[in-house]
Amino acid sequence: MSSPARSLVSSLTWWSRIFWEFVESDFLTFAVPNTIFGLIGAAAGSSAGLVAGPDPSPVDILKRYPTVLLFNAYNLLIFNLANQRSPESIAEDRANKPWRPIPSGKITPEKTRQALVCLLPVALWLNYSFNVWNEGLLIQLFSWYYNDLRAGDSVFRDAILATSYGLFNLASLRLAIGPHNSVTHRGHTWTALISAVILTTMHIQDLKDQEGDRQRSRKTVPLLFGDGVARLALAFCVLFWSCACASFWQLTWRSYALPVGLSGFIAWRVLTKREAREDARTWRLWCLWHSMLYAGPLFGRA
Repeated sequence: MSSPARSLVSSLTWWSRIFWEFVESDFLTFAVPNTIFGLIGAAAGSSAGLVAGPDPSPVDILKRYPTVLLFNAYNLLIFNLANQRSPESIAEDRANKPWRPIPSGKITPEKTRQALVCLLPVALWLNYSFNVWNEGLLIQLFSWYYNDLRAGDSVFRDAILATSYGLFNLASLRLAIGPHNSVTHRGHTWTALISAVILTTMHIQDLKDQEGDRQRSRKTVPLLFGDGVARLALAFCVLFWSCACASFWQLTWRSYALPVGLSGFIAWRVLTKREAREDARTWRLWCLWHSMLYAGPLFGRA
C-alpha cells in the first residue's frame, strides 16, 4: 500500500473511532431503541392500525433495517458533536463523563466544530434522500435550539428531548414501512404516547449526573424540585405508563407482565438505590423498559 493510501486509511480509522466515541454512550440506549420502534411498528403493520397500505413483508423490513439504524446513528452523531463541544459541556463532562473525546484530549472543540460543519450538509442530504426530510430537518432545528441556544439548560430541556424522540421514532417507522405506505392517525398517536413516556420519565438520566448539572446551573428535575421529589415522580410514572400502554393496546396480563414487573423493579431501585453508580444502572434498566413498551403493537389489538 502506498504512503498516501496508508495515510488515508489511518485518517479514516482515526475519525471513525472518534465519531464512535462521541455516540458510544448513547448508541445502545437511543439509536437502537428508536430503530426497534420503527421495525416493530412496521412488523405489526395494519393489524395494529399503525400503517395505511400494504403490509411490508419481513424480508422488506429486514432490508430496511440498515437504513433505519443509519438514520438514527448519523443524526445522533450530529447532535452529540454539537452538544459536547461547548465550554459548559466540556466542564460537565470532566465531572460526569471524563472518557469522552474532548475532555480526554483526543480532539479539540474547534476540530469538532469543523467536523460538524462538514457532516451537517451530508446529514441533511441523507434525510432528503431517505424521504424523511421533514422529520430530519426538525431534528436538526431542535438540536440547534437545544445546544447552540442552550435551551438544554432551561426548563424546556425534557420537552425538547421528548419531541426529538418522537421525531426520531416517527422517521424510523416511516423508513421501516417503506415509501408506498403511510403512518396512520393511530401510528401518530402511539408515537406521541411514547414521547409522553419520555417527557415524564427521562429525568432518570439526570439522577446520575447531578454533580455536573449543578456546576453548569442546568435546570433539571432533580435540581429544580429536589432529588426526593424527582424519584417519587419517576417511580409513579414508570408504573403508570406501563399500565397505560398496556391499556392502549388492550394487552392480556401475560403480554404486559414483564414490562410492568420491570417498571416495579425500576421504581424500587429509584427509591432505594441512590448512589450515582446505582443510578447509572437503573437508567440502563429504564432504557430496556421503554424499549419493551415498543413491543406493544405486536401483541395488541387496533
